[in-house]
Amino acid sequence: MVILNDFYNKSLRQVGVPVEHIKRMGEDDNFWMSGATGPCGPCSEIYYDFHPERGNADVVRTSDIFFPFHIGRGLFRGCLGIGDVIGSAFQFFPFFFFLTLSSNTQDLGDDTRFIEFYNLVFMEYNKKDDGTLEPLKQKNIDTGLGLERMAHILQKVPNNYETDLIYPIIEKASELANVSYSLADEQKKLKLKVIGDHLRAIVYLISDGVLPSNIGRGYVVRRLIRRVVRAGRSLGIKGELKNNLEGAFLPIIAEKVIELSTHIDPDVKIKAPRILEKLKKEELHFVQTLERGEALLEKMLADALSNAQKSGAVPCLSGKETFLLYDTFGFPVELTTEIAEEQGVTVDTNGFDLEMENQRRLSRAAHNVVKLAVEDGINLTENINETEFVGYDTLSTRAVVESLMVNGSPVIQVSEGNDVEVLLNRTPFYAESGGQIGDHGFLYVNGGENQQTAVVEIKDVQKSLGDIFVHKGTIREGVLEVGREVEAAVDAKLRQRAKVHHTATHLLQAALKKLIGEEISQAGSLVAFDRLRFDFNYSQALTDTQLEEIEQLINGWIEAATFLETKVMPLKDAKEAGAIAMFGEKYGEEVRVVEVPGVSMELCGGTHVRNTSEIRVFKIISEQGIASGVRRIEAVAGEAFIEYINARESQMNNLCSMLKVKAEEVTTRVEKLLEELRMSRNEVANLRTKAAVYKALMIANKAFEVGTSQKIRVLIEYMDDVDADSLKVAAEHLIDTLQDPAAVILGSCPDEGKVSLVAAFSPSVVDLGIQAGKFIGPIAKLCGGGGGGRPNFAQAGGRKPENLPSALEKAREEILSILSEKAS
Repeated sequence: MVILNDFYNKSLRQVGVPVEHIKRMGEDDNFWMSGATGPCGPCSEIYYDFHPERGNADVVRTSDIFFPFHIGRGLFRGCLGIGDVIGSAFQFFPFFFFLTLSSNTQDLGDDTRFIEFYNLVFMEYNKKDDGTLEPLKQKNIDTGLGLERMAHILQKVPNNYETDLIYPIIEKASELANVSYSLADEQKKLKLKVIGDHLRAIVYLISDGVLPSNIGRGYVVRRLIRRVVRAGRSLGIKGELKNNLEGAFLPIIAEKVIELSTHIDPDVKIKAPRILEKLKKEELHFVQTLERGEALLEKMLADALSNAQKSGAVPCLSGKETFLLYDTFGFPVELTTEIAEEQGVTVDTNGFDLEMENQRRLSRAAHNVVKLAVEDGINLTENINETEFVGYDTLSTRAVVESLMVNGSPVIQVSEGNDVEVLLNRTPFYAESGGQIGDHGFLYVNGGENQQTAVVEIKDVQKSLGDIFVHKGTIREGVLEVGREVEAAVDAKLRQRAKVHHTATHLLQAALKKLIGEEISQAGSLVAFDRLRFDFNYSQALTDTQLEEIEQLINGWIEAATFLETKVMPLKDAKEAGAIAMFGEKYGEEVRVVEVPGVSMELCGGTHVRNTSEIRVFKIISEQGIASGVRRIEAVAGEAFIEYINARESQMNNLCSMLKVKAEEVTTRVEKLLEELRMSRNEVANLRTKAAVYKALMIANKAFEVGTSQKIRVLIEYMDDVDADSLKVAAEHLIDTLQDPAAVILGSCPDEGKVSLVAAFSPSVVDLGIQAGKFIGPIAKLCGGGGGGRPNFAQAGGRKPENLPSALEKAREEILSILSEKAS
């Protein structure tokens, strides 16, 4: 290529580079283009040689050539000519570097000797549609230098991880793991590098608003966190060094990352509390399932290795097993693959992808797809065209019945009183999709002289196999036949409610992004006639103040009476315009964009109001967490708001009537009643405690002695319906009464289907190696429960009161056997 020859001859040769030190690769490697058309130009990479003393022979033998040079300050002074840029590269550090026009050769990929740290694209041309090149009016250099790699070179360390950018983080992890990095084997070093590198990235991502979730970039953060947790735990790090972290170690190491960031990005330190809290939550949530998941994975891997040894095949974890770990225990497939590879087992990722797709398909079938297959296997849809939807423009239309089904089977006609599924050639009914439920309404069959011969009430509409609309309803009058013309009419009042709630949902998402953060993303929604529901990715509960601000902002937009704009445009144009799309949702080439000018713009196929004033008013009725990192807001608007307020007023009137107070006095009256209730409960609890102590005094003389060298007083008794707290007090009282050495085991049935157990051991009994927590657990299992506690005191419960007598008898046998052996 002439351009590359010019690049070589007029630029590189001008700076005195020996010919044998340059590797030329041709247009595919040495000429960079942004796309089929647009800015482009010659490109190169610069390598550093850590061992120039080895000479050139090994590089020459693989047909790669390089040259040593010094990099210069003038490189960043502006858009100079190529020769000027390369020529200025001889004024800075006395280090050997290598310029190559390829990074694909074997030797240059040897990172023990070479490291690529700089990339240069000399953007000089514009490629036109016909393939010709024209000079750019504004030439420039697209340059990229790796900070970590430059630190690697300047600090003369073995790799990027041991630079002062990452190594302090590794040192902190090594301290928690009680491992010396310099003395660790390669496997432990790798895990420490994972912690240092990943946690650094995680902290900056969370600081920038990328929060862990199950979608998009949030899922990348979650995967990184889980890999770090697994690496740390495999090194023995569990975070017990700080009690306030409840076993989480990520926040401890993250503090070092935050400390290192102070002079680079001050915002990280400002956001430190949020970062540390998020890391703690994510780690503890993952650890809950990690141990069980790892145990199952270990079994799976052992089985895979065993089966492979018997069959002589390559050990492999099936896609179904990998998906089980992902679906049940939250193991990302990458984590499973990493653990499997450590033991020499491959993972069937194609099978995993198939299982994932099957789950998506089943999920879609469960929610949106209506089965349209008859018993003999003939697909009903083969002879039915997609339904023409006219519901954006009209709420009624004439249509032809193309098919009828009863219980999934096609029929010719359906008579009064029967449920039916109706397929029409065209419809004004909106089919459930995008979170909005299907329309309700009626199908009318008219006879002569405007007489109705059949009426079908439609209660649901679903899409099936593309855009076939299935109208589900009941024949209220007459007989409906295939081929008949009907008048399809949507319930206008219910449609308006859906439109109000759908537009309000768009306003809600816009308000959340504006007031809470741009990182907010939709995780699900429901647009119904009586309410709206919006799920979104966020890790914290919204405060009352935040909810009030959201309501005020949305009601302000409603009051502004803004007309909505709806357009159909290419997907690419819609995204470039800033339209919000649901992550993971599949869209066609043409999409429908619904915009509230100045407020929101979303890809949406739902129905909406023409003007925000139609919404009238918006009210949040609840906000709660529904999963890790996912919050849910429920709200009402328009007519549904009026119904909600009327219902609340009716409830308040009933409350006022019962309490015999005015509405404004209800709160004070309820507070007073609660205080009275609290005092009454305390009195009852005190009486129960006194009764339990009295019972304890009555049974203290039933204690018996065990042992020869040491006499230990033992008491095992059933205490009727004494509650758990009183049972605890009784046991403590008996231990004090019987004095050391003593062992007390009590049981009771405080409520129907409930068992309480307690074990109390004095210090001398504990010194014999008997622990109350370990003793009471197996006894509780006999009653269908479990429990534990400290060595000297433990409580447990169960659900099978009928087993308590035999459980106490078992406790008697066990404690006698143990104490007879220990105290003899």
